[in-house]
Amino acid sequence: MKQELERVEQEALEAIKGVSDPTGVKTLKARYVGRKGVVTALLRKISGLPPEERPETGRLANELKKRLEKAFEKALQAFEADRGELMADALDVTLPGRPLARGRMHPITQMTKAICEVFQRLGFEIVEGPDVEWDYYNFEALNIPRDHPARDMHDTFYISENIVLRTHTSPIQIRVMESQSPPVRIIAPGKSYRVDSDISHTPMFFQVEGLMVQENISFGDLKGVLTTFAHQIFDEETSLRFRPSFFPFTEPSAEIDIRCVICRGAGCRVCSHTGWLEVLGAGMVHPAVFEMVGYDTDRYTGFAFGMGIERIAMLKYGIEDIRKFYENDLRFLEQF
Repeated sequence: MKQELERVEQEALEAIKGVSDPTGVKTLKARYVGRKGVVTALLRKISGLPPEERPETGRLANELKKRLEKAFEKALQAFEADRGELMADALDVTLPGRPLARGRMHPITQMTKAICEVFQRLGFEIVEGPDVEWDYYNFEALNIPRDHPARDMHDTFYISENIVLRTHTSPIQIRVMESQSPPVRIIAPGKSYRVDSDISHTPMFFQVEGLMVQENISFGDLKGVLTTFAHQIFDEETSLRFRPSFFPFTEPSAEIDIRCVICRGAGCRVCSHTGWLEVLGAGMVHPAVFEMVGYDTDRYTGFAFGMGIERIAMLKYGIEDIRKFYENDLRFLEQF
């Protein structure tokens, strides 16, 4: 009987080595250690042995059964581990591809591009300048000396006594006029900075300022350019209103309103029931500014204008809180 048990063990272990899947292991397990398996049959034969051989033979048979059960279990675990690795590395080429999230231009970038395109069609050139600016270019050359009360309106970030974060893009106009003689026809888009933060102001904001200088430029030219701009950005039905105002670097100066794009002048919450929305400031360039850059004030005239890009975007898209542009909420940004 002992030799028979050794033969069965050797045979079962060799059979396990030749199995290629878990089902084969389970079949072998049933064949050798199942209720009707080979080892079970041998255990039943022990009762027919001489009484003195039965204890030893029974012990050997039970130990064989335990070893074979352990061998079958180990083989099954090996197949499960291999299957787990295969599943982890599996690539099902029949599955649809995973869509990639596509980026798009920020609404402020889109609006800047649209504004620039309008003025480029009118013959304006795009120019840029530094965000960190000399006090001279940001204020003094624009007819805003150190003791001028208009400086209080700008809520300036000072880096040092003579260096600031520009409060508008108007310094670019001075730099351009210093470097070239008339005619000048430019727009200057870019970031500006002021110490201000609420639903209609942010510490950093975007502006587009424009300048046209040559002989015989009049306020009528300014009105024509800005009316064309409003019609291009909004629609042909948009009316403009020019209100007298004050800017140190223009004279005369005006605030420009458009007929409310929401209620068409009937009055609503967006326009505070006035029927009008303020969009930009403008005016004829002050002779003192021309003198700072060496232009002949008897020969040349010009106009300048400036607008907040966020303001135009808020009116264009009906947005009531400027801070939404900078909260990086994809649910908001993906609408544009």
